[in-house]
Amino acid sequence: MEQRKRKYVYEERRYVIIAAVVVLVLVFAVRLFYLQIIDDEYKGRADNNAYLRKTLYPARGIIYDRNDKLLVYNQPAYDVMLIMREITAFDTVDFCNTLGITKEFYYKRIQDIKDRKQNPGYSQYSPQVFMSQLSTSENGVLQEKLYKFPGFYIQNRTIREYGYPNAALLLGNIGKVNRKDIENDKYYTSGDDSGRSGVENSYEKVLRGEKGVEVLLRDVHGRIQGKYENGILDREPVSGKNIHLSIDIDLQAFGEELMRNKKGSIVMIEPSTGEVLCLVSAPAYDPGLLVGRQRGQNYAALENNPLKPLFDRSIMSRYSPGSTYKPAQGLVFLQENVITRDKMYTCANGYPFRGGKPACHGHASPLNLVAALATSCNSYFCWGLHDMLDSRRFYPSVAEAYDKWRQYMLAMGYGDRLGIDLPGENKGYIPDSKFYDKVYRNRWYSSTIISIAIGQGEISATPLQICNLAATVANRGHFYTPHVVREIEDSALDTLYTQARTTGIDPENYETIAEGMRSAVLYGTCRGLYMSDIEVCGKTGTVENSHGKDHSACVAFAPYREPKVAISVYVENGGFGATNAIPIARLMLEKYLHGAIPPELEYLERDIKNRVILSDNVQ
Repeated sequence: MEQRKRKYVYEERRYVIIAAVVVLVLVFAVRLFYLQIIDDEYKGRADNNAYLRKTLYPARGIIYDRNDKLLVYNQPAYDVMLIMREITAFDTVDFCNTLGITKEFYYKRIQDIKDRKQNPGYSQYSPQVFMSQLSTSENGVLQEKLYKFPGFYIQNRTIREYGYPNAALLLGNIGKVNRKDIENDKYYTSGDDSGRSGVENSYEKVLRGEKGVEVLLRDVHGRIQGKYENGILDREPVSGKNIHLSIDIDLQAFGEELMRNKKGSIVMIEPSTGEVLCLVSAPAYDPGLLVGRQRGQNYAALENNPLKPLFDRSIMSRYSPGSTYKPAQGLVFLQENVITRDKMYTCANGYPFRGGKPACHGHASPLNLVAALATSCNSYFCWGLHDMLDSRRFYPSVAEAYDKWRQYMLAMGYGDRLGIDLPGENKGYIPDSKFYDKVYRNRWYSSTIISIAIGQGEISATPLQICNLAATVANRGHFYTPHVVREIEDSALDTLYTQARTTGIDPENYETIAEGMRSAVLYGTCRGLYMSDIEVCGKTGTVENSHGKDHSACVAFAPYREPKVAISVYVENGGFGATNAIPIARLMLEKYLHGAIPPELEYLERDIKNRVILSDNVQ
């Protein structure tokens, strides 16, 4: 019995030992599977001992203007790369002197590279950027001594070069990718560049191309022995696609000159296509400032400038549109049968709102819609809004009437992004009836919000939206989404930019508004736009500004029939629309339609360029 018991115990122990051995073998098998198949760290170490995979960066796409003038191209540059695992003792003083850096910079840079918070995905076996964008001469000096500095090598790159010192915000700039970029797009690794703003950003995937790779063989000492298997694993980079912009760079440069020492914007659009001819934001700066190793320092200076040159006023500023908004009001009133083109309103006593009346220009009274546009009569449009919102023959409540009015404004491109192919476009603002219900506790009428009738109050618009209204009137009721890219190499434009968008307002109503804008040039507030050989249509705007001097604004298009161009000009603190916006618009139209400024207007050109209209108030 005892013997049988002992035999049973031995049997159990044997099974335990066998099970333990099986478990141990399984653990080793799983671990080996993990190390060899799943975890590539050890494979990476082995491969890095035998090979150097060198990234070949593609040439970034070149950017031209609408007339094939070269705007942005590439110049060779060189990055100093390192593989931390391969660095051995060397003369750091000599290395620092060669690169023109301090030892403090060297040790700080090494520390930053190893910091996985700053440098996600860091590995001591993979190449890291130590210093970027060496010039050709700096590269030549380092190449002669590179053998003295084990673990370092040169990576060929390109940097952007600019043919003109203009259109910086539109073109955008290139900068280093951040952690979020790397997490969102596997194309990027630490040290890569990408478009950070402007066209460089919105067309990044078109411009960047595809990376290549060169696999080099090492010997046991880590020295490069040549290509692996005669380049069987190499892959050539694919250059980015070239882009043609719709911008006329000469027109853009001229606009920036006119807006020197001013704040504001000039936008010009080709109505028949939606192509943006110029997109001026003032103050402007030279795009070359944000290239090279001084980029960070220059960017900080621009960012700290109180005039905000990095802020693209043409698509980001939310301005009160002022009287440039009156054509949109007239269109709604006509479409909703609130008025006819011959409807007469008086402005002798003004329109009473909040105990006062709107200021009005000196003109005959009463007057019809065409004359009201020509003379920019405030009372006319206030009465029109009153009749639409307060008269119950149109809508059962003021809120419903207002929301219908708002629908038309949204259809005309106000209150939401138009969709231009640039990052950062602002919506502007057109409040809905719920906003007024909340503010005025459901007790409001046309007189409560009457300032919106003349483009003031709560509403706001970007210069791009203001110009788009002029383009829509020019087309008599439709527009194309504004865009700055005209052509992409071997690619078609997004259909968003080639399909017309209608507003739901009848073309004959637009014809009435166009007639009013033509009359403004012939005998009204836009006489400064008159040309003897081209019929120009316009509308001024003097925008009240609670923070300082009024803003000067205008919109225009030309010719009256078969228009070729629409324009908006907005000069912050520029006073009356006719004082600054109109002369600037006249000069821009002359430049575009005639190709040059006529001798009789050269005095005006000099005068505008020399005007300084700046204040501490930044809108």
